[in-house]
Formats: sequence, C-alpha cells, structure tokens
Amino acid sequence: MVITRQTSRSPRLVALVVVGALAAAGCSASASGSTLERARSQGSLRVALTEANPPWNFLDVSNKPAGYDVDVARELAGRLGIGKVEFVGSDFGSFIEGVRANRFDIVISGQTITAERRKQIDFSRPYQVNGIAVFARSGNAAVTGLSSLKGRTIAVTEGTTQAEHARTRIPGAKIKTYKNATLALTDVGQGRADAALVSKFQGAYLADKNDLRVKAAGALLETEVNGMTFRKGQKDFKQKVDKALGNMIDDGTLSAISRRWLGGLDMARELRNVPAQQAG
Repeated sequence: MVITRQTSRSPRLVALVVVGALAAAGCSASASGSTLERARSQGSLRVALTEANPPWNFLDVSNKPAGYDVDVARELAGRLGIGKVEFVGSDFGSFIEGVRANRFDIVISGQTITAERRKQIDFSRPYQVNGIAVFARSGNAAVTGLSSLKGRTIAVTEGTTQAEHARTRIPGAKIKTYKNATLALTDVGQGRADAALVSKFQGAYLADKNDLRVKAAGALLETEVNGMTFRKGQKDFKQKVDKALGNMIDDGTLSAISRRWLGGLDMARELRNVPAQQAG
C-alpha cells in the first residue's frame, strides 16, 4: 500500500511568503525599471552631489543647495517634465556605487568622463569643462607646479581624477585623502599638506570665500571634460538628458548659469570647443 501524505501550510506562513515575493519583485522592478518613468510618475528627480564643492555645488547660509550644478539640475528637471529636484548629499567615492544601486537617478557633480568609469555607468554629453590645478600654501616658494611635488604630501578628494593624478604622476608622494576640496585646501593652508590638486575654479573660490591661505602654483595639469552619470541601460533617459543639455547650450541658459557662478565664464562656449574624442 502506498501511503500519501498531504501537508498543509499555515495561512500565516503562506501570507508571509506571498508578501516577501511581492516585495522582492517590487525591489527588482524599482532597480531595473525606467529612470525617466520613475522620476516623472513620482514628480521628483533624485540628484546626487557632494554639497561641499563650491562654486559647483554647496550648502548656502540657509543650508540649501546652491551653485552651478544645482541650477543646472533644476533647469534639467524642468525640461524633462519633472516637477521638483530632490538633492542627495554623497561623495565622489560613493557616486558610482550609489547610482548603480538606484539610490539616486543621476549624479550632477562634475564627474570626469573616463573609459574606466564607462564600464560601470553611463555618461551624458559634457556639461562642464574644468582644469586641474596645484594649490600650495601662500608664501611657499618651494611649490612651483607638478614637477616640484616629488616626495611631498599631497591633499586630494578621494574618488576623483585628481587623486588618480597624484598617485600616478607624482613620484614618492604621500597621498592624504579627504571627503571634499574644502578640507583638503584647509590642511594645505594650515601646513598639514604641501599641496592640493583641485579644480582651478574651486580652489580660487574657496581661497577667496573662506580666507584660506593658499594660492595656485604653476600651469594647469590638465583640462577635464565632465558629464552627468546614471545607471547603464537607460537609453531613453540619456537621450532626453542629452537633448535638454544641447538646448541649454544653444539657447543661452547654460551660459547664464555659468556666468553667475564661475566668474563670468561662458561654459557653453567652452563646451563647443571640446574635441570630439573628449566628448565621448
């Protein structure tokens, strides 16, 4: 005789299994779905930035995001048909991981377009051109540029191309990493580091606004082209972002934003001069 057994599951266990499956499916859909659809349906574009890199982006006296990146983000959201921007504070070392994990929709914080980064994330067309400069303590005549930095203590923001430059182009350098350029330059001004590699605009702005005892030393190391970043596979989102940026360049909006924050610089003109191989 063959005896068959019927097993029964408690209603509570079945309910928990069903709820868990639905939750997992929801998370999967959220992580793999359309960035543009999510932002439009919820009426909010989640934008990551450091909130600590003026004049690009920072918190003003009212503790609200301000700067070039912030104005660009708000203008972009409007042109994408998204009602508001939700700014998410992060740092360069966490941007790629955060955007891949869908913690934010887009990073608008001056990420340099590189082949290595393209392996993990997608870039928009360029929206910034920026130069890397050496900053030393005011009165430090020993630091005259990149060639004078061998064996010295160099301050950089972790996760940036400036940090990579310091590690690969300065023999024997002792690298000190920071969450943002303000902290790096402060240590240079106080003599705890010999020099910092930072954006030329950022270094000059911070030195002036925060009365830091630092100055640019020598010629620019390199001019970098920066883009916005988002999860791979978001073709429709990228197309819409690129089109909006192109229109902002053509209609004068980007020029007006950059003149406000970058000492009169016309960023649209700078972008028109970017070689095709750098634009990506």
